[in-house]
Amino acid sequence: MKRLFCLLLAVCMMASLCACGKGREKDAGNDTLSSNEEASASAESIPTPKEQETPGKSKPSQLYAGKVDVDLTVLSSTMVYSEVYNMLYFYPEDYYGKTVKMTGQFNVYQWVDESGVVADMPVAYACIISDATACCAEGMEFVLKDDLAYPDDYPELGAEITVIGEFQPYEENGVTWYHLVNARLA
Repeated sequence: MKRLFCLLLAVCMMASLCACGKGREKDAGNDTLSSNEEASASAESIPTPKEQETPGKSKPSQLYAGKVDVDLTVLSSTMVYSEVYNMLYFYPEDYYGKTVKMTGQFNVYQWVDESGVVADMPVAYACIISDATACCAEGMEFVLKDDLAYPDDYPELGAEITVIGEFQPYEENGVTWYHLVNARLA
């Protein structure tokens, strides 16, 4: 009896594995197709390092002609966080001169020295993005092209904004920082 039960159990397991295999093969092709479509859509909006120009040969951006080289607004929050992290820490030179569009929270920063005194430095405006779990955040500083006065001409702190600007490095106190210049709020 034990022998018959074991044989019956083995046959049932093999039958269930075979039944799952046929339906999955048909569906797997569809999943791959949609994944490829999503990958190609993402690839269109973010140029790969091979497609990008070298920093010394970057063309001036066509910011006001509507051309956006890196559109972060079409990506998921995890991908946006990863891409901004790459822009600021890993491969910033790949983005020099590129027009970037991003959506995030508006924030304002001013330097505070070691003793807690607010320094006589200009205020920095930033677009803050978070990852999917909202545990990690990165900010991209931006400088608007128009001569605007804070707080009258700026959004409220924490308001969702979309900013478009040209990614450029700058040096301050011997440290290289990155920001979007000639930016505008969309």
